[in-house]
Amino acid sequence: MVQMKTTPGDRAGRMGARQIYEALRDQILTQVYGIDSLLPSSRALAGEMGVARSTVTVAYEQLAAEGFIETRHGARPRVARAVVERGRARAASRPSARRPLLSAFGERLRSDPPRWTEPPRGLIANFRYGELSPSDFPVLAWKKAVTAAMARKPERLAYDDPCGALRLRTALQGYLWRSRSVRCEVDQIVVVNGSQQGLDICARLLLDAGDRFVMEDPGYQMARHTLAATGAETVPIPVDADGLETTRLDGIEARLAYVTPSHQYPLGGVMPIGRRHQLLAWARKHDAYVIEDDYDSEYRYDTRPIPPLHALEGSDNVIYLGTVSKTLSPTLRIGYLVVPAGLRSLFAAAKQIMDRHTPLIEQHALASMLESGAYDSHVRRVRRRNAERQQALLAALRRRFGDRVRIEGTAAGLHVVAWLDDLPQKREDALIQAARTKGVGVYPVSALLVGPRRARKTVGLVMGYSALEIAQIERGCKILAQAAAELD
Repeated sequence: MVQMKTTPGDRAGRMGARQIYEALRDQILTQVYGIDSLLPSSRALAGEMGVARSTVTVAYEQLAAEGFIETRHGARPRVARAVVERGRARAASRPSARRPLLSAFGERLRSDPPRWTEPPRGLIANFRYGELSPSDFPVLAWKKAVTAAMARKPERLAYDDPCGALRLRTALQGYLWRSRSVRCEVDQIVVVNGSQQGLDICARLLLDAGDRFVMEDPGYQMARHTLAATGAETVPIPVDADGLETTRLDGIEARLAYVTPSHQYPLGGVMPIGRRHQLLAWARKHDAYVIEDDYDSEYRYDTRPIPPLHALEGSDNVIYLGTVSKTLSPTLRIGYLVVPAGLRSLFAAAKQIMDRHTPLIEQHALASMLESGAYDSHVRRVRRRNAERQQALLAALRRRFGDRVRIEGTAAGLHVVAWLDDLPQKREDALIQAARTKGVGVYPVSALLVGPRRARKTVGLVMGYSALEIAQIERGCKILAQAAAELD
């Protein structure tokens, strides 16, 4: 709705053309309406404002005359691109000198914010991890499930259980048992808006300022940012080919540990059973919790998925975190936690005060796909497609680099790590820039280190492939090899 300023002299707050013009002009300049955004029709805005249509027409004519909007007969007015770009430049050139007063949480975020950069456009191949191919999304199955969910007539429109729709949690209980050997009660499952909200709830409930938490090094940086925002201290523990080096936990006191044991991110190691029991024993000894992020367990290409920590005996301190971001889409924002029974009510309360509950239409749509078997069929299909993509990437890297490339993390997941053994680590930035200039996006392992950068002799690249077609993979590796050769 257009917000208007009124004065006591206005008749019952009724606005004239000048006021409507000024309000719309100010909102356009402050980017309330983005570039090329449509304004309401004169008829709709007149009804909303309670004025004659001719009053709005006069205001629109003035905006058009001054170049703020573009009008066309029979169409709604559209914001002029040039005006918005000038307003954006002016806003960027006048930063406020006032330092905002923030909470301790806000100050911590200001001093160590997560970095989000808009994905580059127009690249020949972008090996960025975490993106999926739109062609993989099950459009027809999802559309059918959403349509069915919307057709369900509820008894009333009301807030739902903060832990999630019972139907979805029941479906997830069966899915986790048959796909991941996770045995739990329905009440232990909490549906969240993606894994990031699940991490945020864990951080708020389990950490205070001054506490300590264990992170894999290198590891998932968004998890570190979320946990550290509480004021807790990061304790980085190195990883090797078998994941977290659990022997290094001896003598370390911490409130929780964040791990990716089934497919360590980013190096790809699988934690063996001995280390898993060591980790659980450490958690019991220190009364700590283990957050097990099972972020891409559906994608194993050599064997069946590795049973998670949660499936082992003595796992009462494990919080299992799953998501559909790697199987359906990260845009859906659906994830789930399996929490110890004693924490269920606490997690429900935290979820309730954060956002009441996750949107219900999407919950019921996912439940429908799980119940019908459509989700399992989709996972099998995209697993085959991503296995093909991975094989194409491995073949292209070996063909272009030969024995100069060492590849890790191929047993599972949607990325591999490529170590370019003939390129010294000090040339990393130059390689990334040279590849980007040629139209290829690549991303270094070094950016994911938690603690002080350990000496690494060669460049390591985290190469995601799930958003690429085979031809893009082939061409991207060719260009990357050319960029590396030019640095020799």
